[in-house]
Amino acid sequence: MSVSKFIKEAAEYLQNRGFEKPEIGIILGTGLGKIVEKIDIIAEVSYNHIPNFPTATVEFHKGKLIYGTLEGKKVVVMQGRFHVYEGYTLRDVTFPVRVMHLLGIKRLLVSNAAGAINLNFKKGEIMLIDDHINLQGDSPLAFRGVEKMGERFVDMSAPYDVEMNKMIEQVATDSNITLHKGIYASVVGPQLETRAEYRYLKIIGADAVGMSTVPEIIVANHLQLPVSAISVLTDECDPDNLKPVNIPDIIAAANKAEPDMITLFTELIKQL
Repeated sequence: MSVSKFIKEAAEYLQNRGFEKPEIGIILGTGLGKIVEKIDIIAEVSYNHIPNFPTATVEFHKGKLIYGTLEGKKVVVMQGRFHVYEGYTLRDVTFPVRVMHLLGIKRLLVSNAAGAINLNFKKGEIMLIDDHINLQGDSPLAFRGVEKMGERFVDMSAPYDVEMNKMIEQVATDSNITLHKGIYASVVGPQLETRAEYRYLKIIGADAVGMSTVPEIIVANHLQLPVSAISVLTDECDPDNLKPVNIPDIIAAANKAEPDMITLFTELIKQL
C-alpha cells in the first residue's frame, strides 16, 4: 500500500468522525496542552484509533487529535506529537501533517519545548523560530515516490511563513510578551546534550535546541503549507555551568510560559 493510500485512509476515517474542513492545524509540544481548553470541541479521537497513525509513547504527551472551533476558525489539534527517539521514522513523525493537509488545513502552527543555547534568552521565555538546522541525520522527504506528492527538491530559503511571523511579533508587542527570534537546532535525542555539544551548537549558530519540529516544517514546505513555530524555552544550556537535567523542572517551565504561547496563537488565529 502506498503512503498516499495510508494518508487517504486516515483522513477518510476522521472525516467520518466529524473532522470537516479544518482551516488551521496546530501541533502541541511537551507540556503545552492547555490551548485545548480554549477550543469548542466538536470531535476528538485517540491516535491509536486512527488507521495508520503512530501512537504517542512519551508519558507527558497526550495522544489525541482534537477538532473544534477556536476564535471562530475550525482547527485540528495534535495533543501530543511523535519523535524519532520513540523509534519512529521521519515519515511516521510527519504522517499527521499530511493527514491534516488532506483534511483541508491551509496553515500550520507548531510549538515545542526547547533548551536555550543563546544565554541572552532565559528559562520561561519564548522564541519565534526564524530558521532551523536539521541535525537529525535524515529527511522526511527521502523516500521513493515522494515526487508524486510534491517537489522532491523543496526550497528551504524561507521555511517559516514571513507574514504569519510578522503577525506573531505584532501580537507579542501588543500583549507585552517577551518574544525572542532565533534559530532552532533539531537533534535526535532522547539523551540531552553534553557540554561539548552545547558549545558546538552555539558555534554553528543555534539559539535553541530540541528533538522535534524540523521534520514537520520540512513536510509543510513540501505541501506548500504556510507554517510558523514557537519554542517555549524550558532550560538554559550553559556549558560552563551545566546542572543535571530535571524533567519535572522542564515541564514546570513549559507550564509557566504556556499562557504567553496560547495568547500568541489565539490572537494570530483571530486575525487570520
